[in-house]
Amino acid sequence: MTGKAKPKKHTAKEIAAKVDAALTNRGGGKAGLLDRTGLEKGGHAKFECPHCKVTAPDVKSMQIHHDARHPKIPFEESKIVNLHATVASAAESSKGSKPGVRGSLKK
Repeated sequence: MTGKAKPKKHTAKEIAAKVDAALTNRGGGKAGLLDRTGLEKGGHAKFECPHCKVTAPDVKSMQIHHDARHPKIPFEESKIVNLHATVASAAESSKGSKPGVRGSLKK
């Protein structure tokens, strides 16, 4: 234990953890939203199961999920929800519908 006059030093492990927390993208904010929805980069879960809302990156993975989790229900590819299509259309429609600020000259 250190005395009152002696300053405490940070360990290398603690400093490395702080640097990692500050510099690693955790997926939050506007950049994280674009990353999660897949509008900018194509990855992440694109399809959603209509029965249990589990997401999958492609149709083949969704079929494997469906066969394992819903064996009594026949697999229909047309019922799978494409999340990228629904998010893209919602983003386009919300851009033009924002009202202007009261008292502003900009419209």
